[in-house]
Amino acid sequence: MICRLALETATGHASVAVGRGETVLADVRLDRRTAAAELAPAIAACLDRAGVFLADLEEIVVADGPGSFTGLRTGWATMQGLARAAGLRVTSIPSLLNAASAAAGHAPGSAPVVLSCYDALRGSVYAAVYRCGPGMDVLLEPTLTTIERLASSVPARPDLVIGDGALRHAAAVRDAFGCEPRDGPPTAGNLIRLAARPGVGRTLSDPGTAEPSYGRLAEAQARWERTHGRPLPDPSRTA
Repeated sequence: MICRLALETATGHASVAVGRGETVLADVRLDRRTAAAELAPAIAACLDRAGVFLADLEEIVVADGPGSFTGLRTGWATMQGLARAAGLRVTSIPSLLNAASAAAGHAPGSAPVVLSCYDALRGSVYAAVYRCGPGMDVLLEPTLTTIERLASSVPARPDLVIGDGALRHAAAVRDAFGCEPRDGPPTAGNLIRLAARPGVGRTLSDPGTAEPSYGRLAEAQARWERTHGRPLPDPSRTA
């Protein structure tokens, strides 16, 4: 069975896990205030608890966005360093999908529809809708929106609405969908289980140059582009 390291840093609920196949051998949760500094030591601790050496790993599973800009940068930079050093295959999985999958066991039915919402500030949410069967069918791709707009655009009525974005806009969720929002933090351990499912993740052909889906521009970049009226140049293309 494939031995994997999983990194979930897209939200404030950062974690690391090591597993074989669908079995999670060890997982470590990180303090949201110090996650960036704790990530490398947490990986070492997780490998140690699992009884796995870096040389035993075959794949890294990393959470894709949308989500925290800083968290995603930290997780993907760490992934890129490890993948380069150890020659590991890399798979990315949207963190909204991860959260929906983890929460699906609390929803009615055998293939519940789950609306995942992360708080995107400024009254917005990052949202996606999944039918959580064996294949995790995508009903609405991750998007930057509001609960009010989702009320008229979701392709199927959700059985469960989860995430810190749903909790922040709880009254709007109740009005739109008639249900109580729940927390639904994604975990690295669930990334291990998802990566074992065929077709769920995206294999990165060139992890060294790959970028996560941030969901929106970093505020500094957005200010630069508003000021100059054009996209910020990519230094890798102008060097």
